[in-house]
Amino acid sequence: MTEHLFNESEMHKPSASDFAQSPSSHKPRILLLYGSLRERSYSRLVIEEAARLLAFFGAEAKIFDPKGLPQPDTEDDTHPKVKELRELMVWSEGQIWCSPERHGSITGIMKSIIDWVPLNMGGVRPTQGKTLAVMQVSGGSQSFNAVNQMRILGRWMRMLTIPNQSSVAKAFLEFEENGRMKPSPYYNRIVDVVEELVKFTLLTRDNSEFLVDRYSERVESAEEVSKRVNQKS
Repeated sequence: MTEHLFNESEMHKPSASDFAQSPSSHKPRILLLYGSLRERSYSRLVIEEAARLLAFFGAEAKIFDPKGLPQPDTEDDTHPKVKELRELMVWSEGQIWCSPERHGSITGIMKSIIDWVPLNMGGVRPTQGKTLAVMQVSGGSQSFNAVNQMRILGRWMRMLTIPNQSSVAKAFLEFEENGRMKPSPYYNRIVDVVEELVKFTLLTRDNSEFLVDRYSERVESAEEVSKRVNQKS
């Protein structure tokens, strides 16, 4: 007979009955983040196009303006912009992140936004199990460095990152003077990403806690984990 190493009382065999039988009826709640403070920010313009598309697809969209958000560790979590960001994180059921690519990476602005969000806030995990779509804009040829890094960050934040993504090359050529995006394959790809995000959010939002429930955390409580990782050697 095979001897199992796991704690049988904390094991759970998933079945179809574990999933929500009655889907939520409210509009999907989507938070949009961008990583630039420029007056004409192409990452912001992409996010604004995404917000328009979300409205068309029947979602509720809120855009976080990073202007005034302090650098991490220079203020505490009572700062108004930090409180606003964290409240929006908790409110959201899905998110869209768009960053310019700078020196082959996401911007410091984008990283600061994410760094202000802890994995756990008073027993609430503000990002865990929520859907995520990633997009980037580039000043030169098409690249995927920023979206790849945001995928890593999304996984670290325990989010469900959708397969599709968008990378807009030479973004300064893709927008009209009024800030609207020109018709193009780049715009069509943004439509694809937003549509897919709404689908995944509708599919997973009522089951997000179940989808990311972990055996290791059922065995070891958060308090025990904290004691273990913070103990002095």
